[in-house]
Amino acid sequence: MEVLTESEEKLNQQAASKEIQIKKRRFADKIATVVVTSGGIAIILSIIAILLFIGIEVVPLWEKVKSSVTSNFDLKENKSIFVLPAASPSENTALALTPRPDIVAIGVEEFREIAYLITDNGYVHFIDLENGKNIQKVQLSSLTGKKITTASGAIGNKNYTLGTEDGYVVPVTVYFNITFDEKQKRILTPRIIEGEIVSVSESPIKYAVSKENEDGSGSTVAYTESGQLFLVTLEQTESFFGDSEVSEKRADLTNDLVGKKITSLALDDFLYNVYAGTSDGSLLNWDIKSNKENPKFEKVIDASESPITLLNFVLGNRSLIVGDKTGNVSTWFKTKDEKNKETLRKVHVLASHTAEVTSSASSPRDKGIITADSKGNIIVHHTTSEQKHLEIRGRGDYIKSIVMAPKANGMLAITKDNNLFNYSLSNEHPETNFKTLFGKVWYEGYQNPEYVWQSTGGTDEFEPKFSLTPLMFGTFKGAFYALLFAIPISILAAICVSQFMHPTLRNTIKPTIEIMAALPSVVLGFFAGLWMAPLMEKIIPALIAMPIIITIFTLTAVYVWQFVPKVIKGRIKEGYELFLLIPIIIVGILISLGINSSLESILFGGNYKEWLYTVLGLQYDQRNALVVGYAMGFAVIPIIFTISEDALSSVPQHLTAGSLALGANKWQTAIRVVLPTASAGIFSAVMIGLGRAVGETMIVLMATGNTPVLDWNIFNGFRTLSANIAVEIPEAPHGGTLYRILFLAALILFVATFLINTIAELVRQRLRKKYGQL
Repeated sequence: MEVLTESEEKLNQQAASKEIQIKKRRFADKIATVVVTSGGIAIILSIIAILLFIGIEVVPLWEKVKSSVTSNFDLKENKSIFVLPAASPSENTALALTPRPDIVAIGVEEFREIAYLITDNGYVHFIDLENGKNIQKVQLSSLTGKKITTASGAIGNKNYTLGTEDGYVVPVTVYFNITFDEKQKRILTPRIIEGEIVSVSESPIKYAVSKENEDGSGSTVAYTESGQLFLVTLEQTESFFGDSEVSEKRADLTNDLVGKKITSLALDDFLYNVYAGTSDGSLLNWDIKSNKENPKFEKVIDASESPITLLNFVLGNRSLIVGDKTGNVSTWFKTKDEKNKETLRKVHVLASHTAEVTSSASSPRDKGIITADSKGNIIVHHTTSEQKHLEIRGRGDYIKSIVMAPKANGMLAITKDNNLFNYSLSNEHPETNFKTLFGKVWYEGYQNPEYVWQSTGGTDEFEPKFSLTPLMFGTFKGAFYALLFAIPISILAAICVSQFMHPTLRNTIKPTIEIMAALPSVVLGFFAGLWMAPLMEKIIPALIAMPIIITIFTLTAVYVWQFVPKVIKGRIKEGYELFLLIPIIIVGILISLGINSSLESILFGGNYKEWLYTVLGLQYDQRNALVVGYAMGFAVIPIIFTISEDALSSVPQHLTAGSLALGANKWQTAIRVVLPTASAGIFSAVMIGLGRAVGETMIVLMATGNTPVLDWNIFNGFRTLSANIAVEIPEAPHGGTLYRILFLAALILFVATFLINTIAELVRQRLRKKYGQL
């Protein structure tokens, strides 16, 4: 057996110890590799998961509208509706000769369980939509013994106007009381309110519309079989003794027709305008707002080449639906022209029918409408987006009336031969398409199509405006002005620190600037919005003069520095002479502030805001892009400076040494050698800074005024995608259109930053390959 010496044993022990250390290191390396790889994969998966979640929330915006026939009843066989009960067997013969009642109006309550039908003999029939059985039949007391010749309904299918054969008009309201029994089962109890009977003429009523105010007063417009058009207004007043009195005002509008035959009528809820469509395609308009006894006839508009068969209103009673005999459908509303005068204009052209438009109904929840024609076709439209959401092909049956359920989740249609169709309707996000999200849209009350973001309003009739274009514009406007301020300062500072500053001083200043990146953006936004914005508003002339004065003072100081004796220069460390500029810059700032009022008087006539508006057409807002440029610049400068300084400092020494050896000075070397070589890193710094500016939230939220406008004016505000999400998401109903559009905004922001970073990386690699060979 070989005996090892003591030294050999030590060597073996050391070898064994090293082998153990190597194994430990390899094990640690494996663990580190697994941890780093797992962390990287987890980050990538997290980003993909975020993208998938956003996508899942956005996709329903483009879901197709769904509809199906829930139930269908042939009401001709319904004896309760079409056969009157005989008082005695002897009356059967007379009953057989009595004309069968005709259905003139239909409606449905919000749960789509009960439908109601108004027949021309003055009855209201309530039927179960599940089995078609009659629930109740109510005689309208004011129409006993009268025959209804026309009926029209309002949005929500509760209020109806009924015209009779003997010239009367009766407004009727149908609604339901909702109660619950002991087992919490819903019980719907129908209720009917009959309004004040209006005597219009002795001639049968052909078309009639009536609207009532909250105070009980109202107006009725009616067209008779004899070709007369009347406006009757009932006003409720209180006498000296506190008694309620009803006075009647009557206006005969027949002379304004000039022989034209009316084929449709409409009266808005505000009692401002009466509209009439004629057999020659003309659209007539009377202004009844100020004088209902002598309404002002506006003018005749050639709306169609064929008879106008339909007039109705979209939710809000500002947009007028016009349908004609050839199947064309359009919406009109009043806008101000160049002379600031309101004019009725055709705004939206909707999908056409292949036959005469016979009936329409407006959604009680949005700007959607449904139209039906004489061949049984039904089209679901959205007026703002001009979309045709759905077309239901008919079987050739003439649809004489169609209504939409109060929750806009169903439709009820009845044909000329009294077939009742009950449709379900699923249209969760009718307002959205590419045009409404990114294009110009002509909204109610606007003079022209515009890009507008206004998600909510004060009433249910508000027309939501979901254009993301002003938000995307505001996002890049804020980033542009922030980088306009940050890029020159940060890159020049990086060149100064890396190429000219003494190493001791550089080791102090660089960390100090990097610490700026730790400032919370909410603090910067608070500082900018509450302190900087009011201050800058007072010293705009000084801010304009400040760069000029400071530049002049600095160049003068540099020129004078050339003549300073070398003995004095030698006492100052290289790079520390920059501190001598600090008092000079402070003096320049103080002088600029001191001449602020004088500059405003001399250059801007004493009021720079008025001068900006009258001369340049620019509106000055206190919280504007200039404030954001300064505030967001402070957030972006540390990022661009740090990466740029690292890139400049990483340029190989042999390049700078060679340049200096060939006779170039430091400035020439920095500009022509160091800067191009570090261009890849500097470009990356700028693009990362751009990504930071695009995604900034709190600064732009607090310092811009948050107004979504399309204007490059540096003196007004804007709204960014990120700030909009922060403002709107707390109030957005979960799963609603606004909620999903905000997720779409987040997706756009995600894609924008992804593209910016991807482009930055591709360009950086190309520049690195180009200059890396030096």
